[in-house]
Amino acid sequence: MSALLSIEQLSITLKERNIISMLNLSLNEGDILGLVGASGCGKTTLLNVIAGFIKPNGGRVFIDDHLISDGEHCLSAEQRQVGMIFQDYALFPHLTVKENIAFGLSKLSKAEQLEQVDRLLSLLKLSDYRDSYIQQLSGGQQQRVAIARALAPEPKLLLLDEPFSNIDARLRNELMLEIRQLLKRFNTTAIFVTHNKDEVFTFADKMAVMVQGRLLQIGAPSIICQQPNSYQVADFLQLGSWLPCQVKHKSAQSLLGKVTLVTHDLKQEDLLYLLVKPSHLRLKVSIDENSYPNAEVEYISVTEQGYHYYVSSINDPTKSELLSFYKLSVYSDIELSLKQKVTLSIRPHEYLFFSRPD
Repeated sequence: MSALLSIEQLSITLKERNIISMLNLSLNEGDILGLVGASGCGKTTLLNVIAGFIKPNGGRVFIDDHLISDGEHCLSAEQRQVGMIFQDYALFPHLTVKENIAFGLSKLSKAEQLEQVDRLLSLLKLSDYRDSYIQQLSGGQQQRVAIARALAPEPKLLLLDEPFSNIDARLRNELMLEIRQLLKRFNTTAIFVTHNKDEVFTFADKMAVMVQGRLLQIGAPSIICQQPNSYQVADFLQLGSWLPCQVKHKSAQSLLGKVTLVTHDLKQEDLLYLLVKPSHLRLKVSIDENSYPNAEVEYISVTEQGYHYYVSSINDPTKSELLSFYKLSVYSDIELSLKQKVTLSIRPHEYLFFSRPD
């Protein structure tokens, strides 16, 4: 299957600052990609390049095997068959719902415009609001209008810049599922930008993690969350806590005990960080001759999963300060108090070690 969108070695420099560096990306027809990353990492810039609003400094962009940009020649936005939905929707307040949806259909006859508008009004449950103005609609209804307007010209690619950030939390999941089903019905390829990995699980087929203008990992959201390929990916997605470990005789020594290393291609005394999820930790309160406290409670909250604690290591002058840990996340049914001392140990699991970037 040939890619509907293909990006090769894309580079963007704005005001002498590298925004995107040698980026490669490929999406097949019908794929929905969730693009996540910290503010300022280049997510919106990438959408603007694909849409034709920003000219890249280098690299090539193809849509449906047609070259639309090669760093020198750049096809105009209106010729790309790319739809875009902005965070604030950018709807026209002086036009009705049906007029907003029909805005990009000037090449069609009046009868064809009416047929397309009526079809989208029905699909997006907006038929009762066809003659309403934008300010008369709720946030969720405005989002549906923005989706309908973007889909009306039947674009090959749809770009969504934080499309759900202005939607009430109670309606967000329902709306995401509705729009996902609609995109699948149209077999529309889409990229949407978000800061929320939970939205990616609900809405997307694939996830891409972007850090400082580079795509660090692309794949199914479940695979990335189970097998992050770097410290930066795991840290941004907040997949767990970090436990410092020092390499000692083919094992990793931490303040919670020794962990066997799978790889031996490490130098003695190397400092690594073990990704620890709450389910990987065993918490014990009672102290006996076979256990001793190695952590204390720093933060307490109550969640659906029981009590949530952040615990930090207890200072031990006999241990290296490099191995001290802060804010290990753990859940328990046991009620603890602030500064209460506990004993933590690591449950056997598939260990993931990473080096922390400088």
